[in-house]
Amino acid sequence: MFNIILFGPPGSGKGTQSEKLIAAYGLKHLSTGDLLRSEIAGATPLGLEAKKFMDRGELVPDEVVIGMISAALDNNPQAKGFLFDGFPRTRAQSEALDQLLTQKHTSIGVVLALEVGEEELVKRLLNRGLTSGRSDDNNETVIRARIVEYHKKTSAVADYYQAFDKVVKIKGEGTVEQIFDALCSEINKRLS
Repeated sequence: MFNIILFGPPGSGKGTQSEKLIAAYGLKHLSTGDLLRSEIAGATPLGLEAKKFMDRGELVPDEVVIGMISAALDNNPQAKGFLFDGFPRTRAQSEALDQLLTQKHTSIGVVLALEVGEEELVKRLLNRGLTSGRSDDNNETVIRARIVEYHKKTSAVADYYQAFDKVVKIKGEGTVEQIFDALCSEINKRLS
């Protein structure tokens, strides 16, 4: 089983590249947002617990999210690996994820970090805002704040995995195919 964490600021192309990587490597997409919605919709014990926190406007505790990830791993024994999207976001979540994966006799194979200059991100997001309908994609001040917040939060996760020599920075500018080829090149090095 080969597991990947895909990082990148808003507008870096994570969504596009995630779809391509999932198709190319037979990975299971693990988005914590999707997991939360699915567990809540299914009225599972973890979903009901998460809903209590969300209804109060609080963040869902890491233990609950890790429980959902554990269930997703167990429910997909045929998966060749998982692509983690939106998780982990803190050092504590990184440690908890690594502990869980160790219990499941697997680990993170690589952390791929898409790097895109701030001006390019702003341009992409403003462009996306013309069609996405997302209010946070058409306000430059909000976009810049999202980028700053991303760098603040994820630097701790990158530092954590850097200690295990698992972080690879990928230039996220160029054509979709050029970026995809660069991502695949790094994955293939670790698979062989």
